[in-house]
Amino acid sequence: MKIIECIPNFSEGKDGDKIQNIVDAVSKIEGVKVLDFTMDPDHDRSVITFIGSPEDVLRGAEAACEKALELIDMRTQCGVHPCIGAVDVVPFVPLKGATMADAVGIAHRFGHAFGEKHYLPIFFYGEASLNPERKILSAIRRGQYEGLEEKLKDPSWRPDAGPAHFNPKCGATSVGARKPLIAFNINLDSNNLAVAREIAKEIRESSGGLKNVQAIGIPLESRKIVQVSMNLTDYEVTSVKTVFDAARRKAKVSGIDVLESELIGLIPRRAMEDTTAEYLKLVGFGPEKILENHF
Repeated sequence: MKIIECIPNFSEGKDGDKIQNIVDAVSKIEGVKVLDFTMDPDHDRSVITFIGSPEDVLRGAEAACEKALELIDMRTQCGVHPCIGAVDVVPFVPLKGATMADAVGIAHRFGHAFGEKHYLPIFFYGEASLNPERKILSAIRRGQYEGLEEKLKDPSWRPDAGPAHFNPKCGATSVGARKPLIAFNINLDSNNLAVAREIAKEIRESSGGLKNVQAIGIPLESRKIVQVSMNLTDYEVTSVKTVFDAARRKAKVSGIDVLESELIGLIPRRAMEDTTAEYLKLVGFGPEKILENHF
């Protein structure tokens, strides 16, 4: 059987009841297995991970994202994580028996139906992109929700699906297909935001750093510390250990220690072959965080 993973990101990380309602909505879909969900009040963001056959995952994504549109209002969103909508990003990832073409097909079917049904602008990214300028998610997010209304007036940013209409409650949604990505955060034992931002700048590819690494430095006000928040888009090119070592070295230059690290969602088994959770100071890690343990 073909297995597809879906990891929708929602712009709500403070109201646990809302997130539980979204998790419940997808859990009720026959054939879908929810593997993980996380929420963060500083990011004001939640991430749900589930798997199933392409058709089951499509129905699961529809159920979760429809419930999220019902419950989340972007006009009250105040997190530090970049975003453009209540249902901010919906990636589909091919796993066992599935191809990237399968994931692209599901992404396009979901995006067109979701945009039409909810009168919502949809942008396709990653392997599902229809425009080379939209292949990288950060390009779609540039200007964020606050700049979305003006962005939609630009003919060059006409949505790939759905209307070029600004919905102040829901914003817009990015839908994509990609390889497994590792969302990896390093928390520093400091509240020095300048250092976190300098580390992020040094290690991210767009600033001349490590290949396939996206990074930003952000404050975690609830804990009075700062974080280097990262996406590793190809861990076979740049490993988690490589990123951790680079960030730790840079922090030590400023006299700062790494407090801990964390995963958002799951991680492929091979990505941990050259390191350990103890070495990475990884909190909340166990066998359930290994993707392959679920299929």
